Amino acid sequence: MTPSAEAITEAARILQAGGLVGLPTETVYGLAANALDGQAVAKIYAAKGRPSFNPLIIHCHSALQASGLVEMTQEALAAADAFWPGPLTLILKRTHDCPVSELAGAGLATLAVRIPKHDVALSVLKACGVPLAAPSANKSGTLSATTPAHVAEAFGDEVGLILAAGACGVGVESTVLDLSSGEPAVVRPGAVTAEEISEVLGRSVSYDKGDPDAPRSPGQLLKHYAPSIPVRMNAIDLAPGEALLAFGSVKFMGIRGGGAAKDLPEESLRNLSEEGDLYEAAANLFAMMRQLDQPAHKAIAVMPIPEAGIGVAINDRLRRATQA
Repeated sequence: MTPSAEAITEAARILQAGGLVGLPTETVYGLAANALDGQAVAKIYAAKGRPSFNPLIIHCHSALQASGLVEMTQEALAAADAFWPGPLTLILKRTHDCPVSELAGAGLATLAVRIPKHDVALSVLKACGVPLAAPSANKSGTLSATTPAHVAEAFGDEVGLILAAGACGVGVESTVLDLSSGEPAVVRPGAVTAEEISEVLGRSVSYDKGDPDAPRSPGQLLKHYAPSIPVRMNAIDLAPGEALLAFGSVKFMGIRGGGAAKDLPEESLRNLSEEGDLYEAAANLFAMMRQLDQPAHKAIAVMPIPEAGIGVAINDRLRRATQA
């Protein structure tokens, strides 16, 4: 449904009643449920086929609401002031009386929280009056949803309502910053970089890939965001039968045995950004990988992506997609 006032009211009703809603955010579409309702949260895990040890991000409409769930330290307040609403999730210690379902936090003493920078998401959060657990609206381990059609394709009538607000602007999941222990660390890269966070906190912030067998953040499972066919990164040429996910010019990209990448049929070639714009590439990543994920292709070859800025997040998603 188009996110009219009536549709937002209906979404809030479904969420309060323990149902699931496809929720647009600036990063990707979320599969939302009432974070205080353990049975509703269980529906997320069941619908996604998600391992229950993989924690969910809790979405709030304000820092005040978040402060009732987690301990907002001075560094957390500084990060929130700089980046909220926006694509930054903070991992913080749960308050002693935190009402969020233990299942949503995978039984951890910490919780991942953020405020989305999207008018529809914020309207739903305010209308339903409860924090929402809202992981990406895709089956676990598959490509994330960046359009309402992706949500419908994955879940059909498993969701009570999908609020259709067009394609997501950022296109990759939020940066996750762990502030629950001594040293701040980005445990999932996203649009907000460790360097930007370092400037706000006034100290070094590292990247930490974490333990895929015991993730403390969403997105840390070793195989994640994966299409059904193999993905090959840093491709400088194409093998016969491969589709090409390009970045920048394909003028000098050849096919082994003869031929040029620029002559590939339309269904076998997508360009994340012909101008080499990393933000455009991030916004296009999941949708274009879906378009190339066809049985006719042996694999998806991806041209090199600079390991800088949001390129760190793009390469993180691509590396996880390559895991066998």
